[in-house]
Amino acid sequence: MGSQYRTDEDGMVVETGHAAVDAVLSSLANAARLAPAEQIAEYEAAHQVLQETLASIDR
Repeated sequence: MGSQYRTDEDGMVVETGHAAVDAVLSSLANAARLAPAEQIAEYEAAHQVLQETLASIDR
């Protein structure tokens, strides 16, 4: 299975083909537009989803 992902004009990955990871990438892009104090909750949620996603790979 080869790597299937899409990048933006800056070379940042914006789509991986994995729904949960793609949702996190989208939420992080949106969080970047928020005030710093408002970004914290978004980053914490993203971290949690990514931890759960990685943990599910080991199952």
